[in-house]
Amino acid sequence: MNLKIEKQDNSKIVIEFTMSKEEFNESLDKAFVKNARYFKVPGFRNGKVPRAMVEKLYGESALYQSVIEDTVDLEFSKAVVENNLEVVSKPELDVKQIGKDKEFIFAVTFFVKPEVNVKKYKGLEIEKVKIEVTDEDINKDIEETRNKNARIINVDNRPLQNGDISKIDFEGFVDGVAFEGGKGENFDLTIGSGQFIPGFEDQLIGMNVGETREIKVTFPTEYHSENLAGKESMFKVKLNEIKTKELPELDNEFAKDVSEFDTLDEYKKSVSEKLLKVKENQANAQKETNIINALVENVEASIPESMIESQIDETLEQFAANLSYQGLTIEKYAELLGTNMEGIRAQFRPNAEKDVKLKLALEFINKTENVEVSDSDIDAKIDELSTQYGSDNAENLKLNDNVRKYMKEKLQQEKVLKFVIDNAIEK
Repeated sequence: MNLKIEKQDNSKIVIEFTMSKEEFNESLDKAFVKNARYFKVPGFRNGKVPRAMVEKLYGESALYQSVIEDTVDLEFSKAVVENNLEVVSKPELDVKQIGKDKEFIFAVTFFVKPEVNVKKYKGLEIEKVKIEVTDEDINKDIEETRNKNARIINVDNRPLQNGDISKIDFEGFVDGVAFEGGKGENFDLTIGSGQFIPGFEDQLIGMNVGETREIKVTFPTEYHSENLAGKESMFKVKLNEIKTKELPELDNEFAKDVSEFDTLDEYKKSVSEKLLKVKENQANAQKETNIINALVENVEASIPESMIESQIDETLEQFAANLSYQGLTIEKYAELLGTNMEGIRAQFRPNAEKDVKLKLALEFINKTENVEVSDSDIDAKIDELSTQYGSDNAENLKLNDNVRKYMKEKLQQEKVLKFVIDNAIEK
């Protein structure tokens, strides 16, 4: 089998294979022996039909597909291995010539990983992420804790105020007619929560328990019920009960109740330290993101469309798996967003392009810097993940070549990315 490799633009490869007439005729002979039992001719036992009879009744081309199936994949795989080609697309077959006593000529077109250059990966300059914990941050965190520990008490000596929890009966009307879903009894509504349509909660302020009031509002033009969107409506509302939150006093006793500290000052200091760690983690994550963005911008490569589409497929598969835990399918998710699968793929495309460029960049840096991953690194990572997921199968995993190969690739990516991060410059 002779072959000719042609490299075209954008990592496109065409390999043309030529099988001699003699080889092709031998392949036809083998195909006939292999498929003889499938040819049925009256008067002949199964598998005993003469080849001349088969060709006369079924046509000379009856065995061609068998030769193609037995030849193309085998020869293509050999060519890929012998020429060290990294295929990143589904190969396309073009049979250029086939026939008895002729050369069998076919071409396979596919894409390989592109040639990559990273213009700069050492000393990438990024803006330093500011880390600061303000008094406002501390007070907000403490107020959230106070609200979580608040007591709910009944109020019967004053009208309804913003922030109160009201218990109401209500019924809505449009053009004097009650509409479906517009009625409720003993409904708990926190005033100011924005749970109801704009203007509704504000008009309840000042009501007393037992009072009934008519509230006029207009539904938003983009309301989920089309028959109500943009319509003026009137709600009859009766206030049955007022409750409010009674916040604990901000003192040493509060600190003792919500923490392991004895004084308010100690508690505030611990909140400050906690928030600082949170902001440091956020800053480190943002720093990594900024460095990745800068690295991707330095990638020079003509990336085949197939690589991006494959990355979208991979991301969508993981996303669909996550949705399934919420009882949703990817198709239902698309429907809820008012789009289709093409629209979802389009949304995922920018990140897919970025992910592909990042992987190519890390591979380039790995080869350039010769980042090494030892067997002990792989063993340690398997132990770490096994402990994390509560598995007792670590020793068996260490003996699995596929697992080790996967772990090595992941560890190399982690080490290379750390190398880039450690060499970045924050300004």
